[in-house]
Formats: sequence, C-alpha cells, structure tokens
Amino acid sequence: MAQKKYLQAKLTQFLREDRIQLWKPPYTDENKKVGLALKDLAKKYSDKLECCENEVEKIIEEIRCKAIERGTGNENYRTTGIATIEVFLPPRLKKDRKNLLETRLHITGRELRSKIAETFGLQENYIKIVINKKQLQLGKTLEEQGVAHNVKVMVLELKQSEEDVRKNFQLEEEEQNEAELKEKQIQRTKRGLEILAKRGTQSPFGFVTATGRSIRIPPSERKALMLAMGYHEKGRAFLKRKEYGIALPCLLDADKYFCECCRELLDTVDNYAVLQLDIVWCYFRLEQLECLDDAEKKLNLAQKCFKNCYGENHQRLVHIKGNCGKEKVLFLRLYLLQGIRNYHSGNDVEACEYLNKARQLFKELYIDPSKVDNLLQLGFTAQEARLGLRACDGNVDHAATHITNRREELAQIRKEEKEKKRRRLENIRCLKGMGYSTHAAQQALHAASGNLDEALKILLSNPQMWWLNDSNPETNNRQESPSQENIDRLVYMGFDALVAEAALRVFRGNVQLAAQTLAHNGGSLPPELPLSPEDSLSPPGTSPSDSAGTSSASTDEDMETEAVNEILEDIPEHEEDYLDSTLEDEEIIIAEYLSYVENRKSATKKN
Repeated sequence: MAQKKYLQAKLTQFLREDRIQLWKPPYTDENKKVGLALKDLAKKYSDKLECCENEVEKIIEEIRCKAIERGTGNENYRTTGIATIEVFLPPRLKKDRKNLLETRLHITGRELRSKIAETFGLQENYIKIVINKKQLQLGKTLEEQGVAHNVKVMVLELKQSEEDVRKNFQLEEEEQNEAELKEKQIQRTKRGLEILAKRGTQSPFGFVTATGRSIRIPPSERKALMLAMGYHEKGRAFLKRKEYGIALPCLLDADKYFCECCRELLDTVDNYAVLQLDIVWCYFRLEQLECLDDAEKKLNLAQKCFKNCYGENHQRLVHIKGNCGKEKVLFLRLYLLQGIRNYHSGNDVEACEYLNKARQLFKELYIDPSKVDNLLQLGFTAQEARLGLRACDGNVDHAATHITNRREELAQIRKEEKEKKRRRLENIRCLKGMGYSTHAAQQALHAASGNLDEALKILLSNPQMWWLNDSNPETNNRQESPSQENIDRLVYMGFDALVAEAALRVFRGNVQLAAQTLAHNGGSLPPELPLSPEDSLSPPGTSPSDSAGTSSASTDEDMETEAVNEILEDIPEHEEDYLDSTLEDEEIIIAEYLSYVENRKSATKKN
C-alpha cells in the first residue's frame, strides 16, 4: 500500500512537470476511453522509475479515470449544484476505499451519514464522519459546516473490524452491543469533561512545567484548556489500546479546544505539540494519512512548539532537567512521521533523511531488557525504569539515583500542593462558619487568590454571592419569617427594625450574615438584593417542586459521578507517561519504510 502511494505521488509529479492532461487527447478519446498514447507514457515513466510497466500503466489509468470523474463532477456541480465528495472508507473494506458520492450541500450531517451508510453497506448509528479535521455535526447542514465540492470525507467505525464481517447472528448481536457501548463511552467522556470544566475545579490533567509544578491558568481560558486536555488524555488512553477509530474524534475535539487558548499559553508546555503528533499518528495507523491534507502543517507546528518549549537544541530543557533523553521519544516519532509523509509524497531524499534520523534516535533510545530487570528488582516500575534509563543514557546506577531523586522531588511538590489544598479547605470552612455556602466561599477565595481576608471583603462587598448555594436541603429550608428574637438582636446592635427584618428574610434567618452586610453597607441593604417575600422564600433556581425530584436528582448525580470517575481513571499516575514508549511499533515501521527507500535507491543505481 505504501509503495503504491509512493508511485502515485511520483507519477502525479511527473505528469505535472511534463504538463500532461490525461483527460484530453491523445490519452483520452471523444468517448472518454483510454487512448493508445497512454501505453507509451507508461513505458517512458516505468523506465524512469525502474518499475513494472503494467503496474505504472494501471496507476496512470487510475489517475486518468479520477481526473475524468472530477471533471464530470465539476461540470455537474456548476449546472445542478450537486456536489461530489470523496469518501475514504475504513481499512477493513477490501474494495477500493476511496469512493465518490454525490450530494447536495443543504442537507444535514445526519442525512449525509445515512446516505454514506446506505451506499457503502455500513450501520448508520455506529459510524462517525470526519470532514476538514472535525467531526461532522449531525444537526447542522453541510454548508454551515464549511463542507464544499470535492471535499475529503473520512469514515470511522466503532466496531471491531475482525468481527464485523462474520455473519453468525450471535456474533453480530455482540458486535452491535459493543458498538453501542463504545458510542455510550464517547458520550460519557464528553459529559464527564463538561462536568469537570463546569465545576471550575483545579485541573486533574498534566498541564505542568518541566519541573512538575502546576501552571496558573487564566480564568478566561480555564474551561477550554480543561476540555482540551481532558479529550487529549482520553484519546491517548484509546491510542494505548490501539482503538484508533475512537481515539481520533477525542483528539480532534482536543485540537478544537486548544485552538481557543492563546498562543503564549500553548508555547509554555509541550502538550499541544504532542497532540499534533498523536493526531497524525492516528491518521497513519488508520491508513488514512491522505485524508489529512495538513499533515505537513501539523508536523511543522509540532516541531515549532517543541522548539519554543524546549529551546534551540533543547538547551532550555537541559538547563531545567539536566538531560533531554526522555523527550527524544517525541522527536523520534516526529521524524518518523515526517519521513512517512515525504515518502507518500514521492520525496525520496527528504524521506530518507528523516527516516535515518528516526533510526539514529531509536538506537540511542533502545533499552537493554536486562537493565530494566535490574531496576525492577530495586523496586522501581517498568515505566520508571525506561524513563530513568533514557534520561541517564542507559546507566543503571545513574538511573536508580535519578528515579529516587525524582520521586523525592515529586513527593515534595505533592506535599506543597497538599498543604495549599489544606489551607484552602480550612479557609472555606472558616467562611462557611460565617454563614456562607461552600460555593460562595470557593468563588470568593478563587477571586482573592486564596487570601482569606480579601475573600471576606469580596463577600461583604457582594452580598448577592450568598445566593450561590449548594442546593443543600438544610440550607434551602430556612424559616420564611425571622423570629422576633433575631430581629431584636439586630436592633440591639443599632440597626433599624424594618431593615433588620428585611435582612433576616434575605439571609434566611442568618443573624451573622445579616449583621455583617448591614454594617458593611452603612445600616442598609444593597439595592441588588431581593427584598420581597416572594424573592426571599427560596434561592434562585429552586421551586417547591424541587423536593419532589430528589430521587431523579440523585440518579443524575450518580450518572455524573460515574462519568467523571471514568475520565479520572484514564489519567495516568506518572506525570511523564506521554514520554514512555517501548518503541516496538516504531522499530517495525522505521525498518519497513527504510526498506522501501533502499529499494528505490537500488533501482535508481541500476538505471
């Protein structure tokens, strides 16, 4: 397959250089049949490439037919408005995976999915469509999503390919159940990430500096970054399991949310660069690299991000960490993908250069299994052993020291983070003791960067924050009419009786909050607070019917907890998990593509 793509790229290059138009005479006659001149052309190019003439002729004929189909489609689009899209089917389909489909652009994504499923014999509910590096949105029209004439469409299946072709009823039923589970899994992923982002809690994902310390994220970008990193971690979890069809939608969603973040933030760490590699790797493993028109752009972007993050020749990385051995794994994959892309584009020299770079890095990064065993016997994990050995150029003693020091550094960082969290919880408890809800306390402390005194000032200056309740029945069932005793207590403090009663209604009988607010505002309530009995009977967003839905709310909460836990389960324990690889796949692919390049070199020398 790779060699055929190479020949297609080289022949297309030759045709452009020679300005040959295959859809015109003498290569195509008036009936659009192949002309005799095509044989002479095949002979010329087969001699030039040292390839089988029949094979070259067959590929040129495929190019000619595609050109005629495209021309016919262009004419049809101009006259009727019916667009032609190029559909790339899943690898399991033995027939030609590149197919043309005619459609109008005012139809919805759901209608296009149905049409693709019906045309190519796929199950509609168990396929996903990727267009322009984004998932097709079912509810919007193709025009609204920027789909145009001659666009490339990639079809992903959620089912296991080996089982898909079996006709046994029981197996088909199992496949359907499996596809349903995978679709539900994707939906739970989305739900879990949305919940985490909405909560606004500290990100559980690894957006950290090279030293392992977390980075303060601007509030305006927190949600987008949290969603981006969540989708990336979920996609990487699927990549590890080689479930590329499910991984790709997650990675593309991550890319979408990363694009909402400022460039400066993305240049701070290597997450965005790693994502670009993961996306191109996923396309390659799905054998759909030709669908990714901007593969070169993504790889160049990754290289640029690595340079901004690590410095020229990795000097910033070496200065911070003392070495760059572990990060070389990323460059190995970068060079490998650049080599593959260049080979598929017919660029022999560039392909050879990048593939040899990848091979050289593989030799540097190869780990003797016996050294890993030595470190395992010392109580370290296999992952720690691989990362440690690569950081220390394969020296077992140095690796053991490196891992131990790293454990101690991370333990200290975790201790500091734990202390910071303890202080935050203590401050929240303090504010709750004053009558504020957990949610209000959290918001105020966040705005005050954790300073308790500043948080209290914020709450006193913004008494409406008291309405940020926790949906706690005990909080919501406060007395509707304040007691005379509480009114008298406020009057004794010097406040007007009517104002005191109104304040107690607003704060549901909480004397401390009422007193603090009145004192802060010169003995009166701020005009933005609700003063009518109707407003004060229940906090915004609640109603008498809410209690009837307690069971339903509990079920929803359980589902939310399940969705969030499923996300958290896929977050790796080791902060450098993305740098750990056995390189088994890379070794095989490097050898495979270098053999293709060497075969081309041999053929050229013979010529």
